[in-house]
Amino acid sequence: MTGFVLAGGKSTRMGTDKAAIALNGRTLLERAIATMSEVTAEVFILGSEKLYGGFGPVIEDIFPDCGPLGGIHAALSHSKTHFNLIVAVDTPFISAGLLQYLAKRAVASGAMVTTLEINGYTQPLCSVYSREFLPMAEAALRGGNYKIAPLFARDRTVTVGREELAQFAFTPEMLENLNTPQDLERARQRWMAERAEEKA
Repeated sequence: MTGFVLAGGKSTRMGTDKAAIALNGRTLLERAIATMSEVTAEVFILGSEKLYGGFGPVIEDIFPDCGPLGGIHAALSHSKTHFNLIVAVDTPFISAGLLQYLAKRAVASGAMVTTLEINGYTQPLCSVYSREFLPMAEAALRGGNYKIAPLFARDRTVTVGREELAQFAFTPEMLENLNTPQDLERARQRWMAERAEEKA
């Protein structure tokens, strides 16, 4: 299985490149790469070589300016492994344990897509994609359709829901993503609170 961190994106609401934002001394990109490295032997960055080349190997979109689906397509086009774990850079509370569980479910099921579902919403940017998803992604991009979840075939998708996650002490809060400065401030406060609890 190959790991990919989706670092591209306009970060419009944040007002600055989210990948470069520091949280507790490390950028979100550094944090995501470190977490992913505990799960997969190889980790690639999906985004701009110019922006992110100093952090590790970068894969740029084949279909530029098409949103996250363009990044997923680029990842699957590049990958040499059947299964591919893709995570967004702006979800700093995702644990290696959660990703390892998702990866194991993907391999055991052989599904085209193994994804999380929280409060009725699938999480396409914390999912495992097999390379079988590549032609579907390319057809959608060529047709100007950039939404990811509608491409998930019901009979080829494994969905890991809240109840299943709870059995292993994984919480929906792990999927919290940072879109605005207010989100970032809450994340910093949460981080400090969690560290204080660990020391207590």
